[in-house]
Amino acid sequence: MTVKVYERILDLLEAEGINSLFGIPDPGFIHMAMTAEQRGWNVVSPHHEQAGGFMADAWSRMSGKPGVCFGTQGPGVSNLAAAMIVAAKENSPTIFFGGQRSRVAYQRARRGRIQYIDQVSNFKPMMKYVGIVEEPDQCDEIVREAIRQVTSGKPGPAYIELPLSVIHETYNWPPVMAPEKYRLVEQAASESMISRAIELITAARNPVLLVGQGMFTSRSHQVVGELAQLMACPILQTSGCAMVIEGMEDRTFAYGFSPAGRAAADASDLCIAIGTELGEPVHMGIGRHWENNDANRKWIQIERDAMALNVNRPIDVPLAGDIRDIVPQLLEALKDKPRKPSAEFETWKKQQKEWKAELLESVPKGGELVHPARFIVEATKSIPQNAIYAADGGSVTIFGWTYSQYQPRDLVWNQNTGHLGTGLPYAIGAAIAAGGERPVVLVTGDSSFMFHIAELETAVRKKLPIICVVGCDYSWGLEVGCWRKQVGPDSPETEAHWGDWVRFDQIAKGFGAHGEFVEREEDIAAAVERAIASGKTSVIQVPIDPDANAMDAPNYEEFKSWYTDFKAGYGADAEDAY
Repeated sequence: MTVKVYERILDLLEAEGINSLFGIPDPGFIHMAMTAEQRGWNVVSPHHEQAGGFMADAWSRMSGKPGVCFGTQGPGVSNLAAAMIVAAKENSPTIFFGGQRSRVAYQRARRGRIQYIDQVSNFKPMMKYVGIVEEPDQCDEIVREAIRQVTSGKPGPAYIELPLSVIHETYNWPPVMAPEKYRLVEQAASESMISRAIELITAARNPVLLVGQGMFTSRSHQVVGELAQLMACPILQTSGCAMVIEGMEDRTFAYGFSPAGRAAADASDLCIAIGTELGEPVHMGIGRHWENNDANRKWIQIERDAMALNVNRPIDVPLAGDIRDIVPQLLEALKDKPRKPSAEFETWKKQQKEWKAELLESVPKGGELVHPARFIVEATKSIPQNAIYAADGGSVTIFGWTYSQYQPRDLVWNQNTGHLGTGLPYAIGAAIAAGGERPVVLVTGDSSFMFHIAELETAVRKKLPIICVVGCDYSWGLEVGCWRKQVGPDSPETEAHWGDWVRFDQIAKGFGAHGEFVEREEDIAAAVERAIASGKTSVIQVPIDPDANAMDAPNYEEFKSWYTDFKAGYGADAEDAY
């Protein structure tokens, strides 16, 4: 079959079940975008390539397949840099296509070439794989290698360069191969390792599942829930996986951010780590809430990257492979050996329920300005169960961990990088992956929302039901807190504040979205309900108490304990520094 290179690339991606493409069409990619749209793909042009990269990242998380985006040579690819870094840190299997001058121009020694940079040299350090399609007959092997790399071991991004001299050339291609013909599509654990894991599970009195973002991105919700059910044990959420599996609501506790989560971690005699790096937010599986009982606790870790096993802590049974293959192995081995719940497990469930009720009762109300905790409560209490939740911001996100009344099945947030401004692009990518059939509720701070506010037009253009609830303290909230804690209450707070006259609701209307400005806490939930019912892209602006947002963030001691290698005042001992 003789077709052009850009058509062949679409053929190869379609064989992997990929049907969405993000990027600003330019002379190098307009034909690829046009052809993809003609084939029924979702083709989404953002207003900034960086946002397009974030959209592809979120699409990948919601679909379980690699996300794909592109940027034109020079400035377009440069704009993708932040999205590349985030994809690498978040372990997101995203494929970035970059345009480039022809190979002749690339190799010249001449000065002053416009829209030209050595993109490969700049971006190679952050990529799992970099390839340049210099001749048409290289297309298959390079695209397949990129897919192989981003889906094997620890997921991550790849960069493929497409010079203008190649992308429009034709070639007589062989039939497209199915994925299993050229890469590993299943990765189960050995029978001996599964047997060792079952021995530990059956011997345990208080096992826990520590679940990370890998469960979400592999779309393994159901099988992990079945494992928790068979093991009659709690599910501990890492901060990057602050979501619940349907039917598992009463046994899901936030590690570190809830009393039940801390108690379950401390008392556990077996921890099965699923889809988590065991990084600083869970104290490497060694310190803080694990420390007291560490000598008596066994560990099982399911990890695709064998090189990551036994690094942060010793693992008794390392299971190298894919969650989607290994958890069913455990289910099969345990199906005739269901465990009975321990007395402690029932106590933790009761403790969690009582704590949630007490927490809700303690939320400030009736102030002149809406308290950030009340903002979170009111913004999240009427979200429908089928909604996708998106989070962004500093203080607003920290308040959200503790006070959210919504338990999402799907959450898009970049916990590992902490990159502000991903919220709206992530929401768009998630909504595209869901076919626009599920509402996406983004709860964010104003500073974060400003990063990519132009993408409101993208959401409106694509008719996406995205509801942005923006808590506005008109400042860099966490930074204001840093100023006051490190310099003093009378610090100058240099450039930590910005205009309180900004009206996001009116900006939203200018983009064609629904917009509301809500000042009373008792009106927030109704505004969210109206926005969801409208099915339109919406922005709800809520002014919140700036002092509380800067100084009253809950569980801040826990958050600071993640930073294990900073000087006093920033790490685990930060609570003693002021």
